[in-house]
Amino acid sequence: MEIKIQNLDTIREAAREFISQMGESHVFAFYGKMGSGKTTFIKAVCEELGVDDVITSPTFAIVNEYSLRGGGEILYHFDFYRIKKLEEVYDLGYEEYFYSGNYCFIEWPELIEPLLPDDAVRVTITEQDDGSRALSFEL
Repeated sequence: MEIKIQNLDTIREAAREFISQMGESHVFAFYGKMGSGKTTFIKAVCEELGVDDVITSPTFAIVNEYSLRGGGEILYHFDFYRIKKLEEVYDLGYEEYFYSGNYCFIEWPELIEPLLPDDAVRVTITEQDDGSRALSFEL
């Protein structure tokens, strides 16, 4: 599946299209170069899913937890850019998050690849020559 994001004005539409394709999956690993738009797209998806909190990059916190509108459901947003070794992720208790049944959106998953669940959806965001973004994934 591929979704094109023309510009920031169309990102919410792309987020809604992505959500309509998410199916039963809960763990999404977002791949892309620095500045490709991973955090910006995840923020749009979170907003469309009903997160009312201020959504920020978890670069320093490693994980941010958000409540979905209506209560009950939790969404986790990870950024493993600053992880130096897998032991840090073990210490974080990653299994409790990844296997919780809650949505997990992961930035820089290549740094923790061996720990990703087998059913994690790998999403690649690529900047195009015209400045748009191409988002591709397979369920």
